Amino acid sequence: MGEEGWWLLVGFGGQALFMGRFVVQWLASERLRRSVIPVSFWYLSILGALVLLVYAAHRRDPVFVAGQGLGVAIYLRNLHLIRAEKVQEASG
Repeated sequence: MGEEGWWLLVGFGGQALFMGRFVVQWLASERLRRSVIPVSFWYLSILGALVLLVYAAHRRDPVFVAGQGLGVAIYLRNLHLIRAEKVQEASG
């Protein structure tokens, strides 16, 4: 497999991670019979977006880079808010 083949593998791998977050969210929602977003959704979002960001940088696609970069910031902020809420709940 040549270099471009490896980059396609990275791109599809990132896309698979990113899509996996929807599978996790769907299964969690079905299990509880209501719409939920588990913490693992945000971790898969970050991993998928980071891999896709690397792929987009390799492809020199500024639109894709900007979109994935902003997504990573939003996903990290959501994890921060989740942790802050847990700390607040634990302290009363």
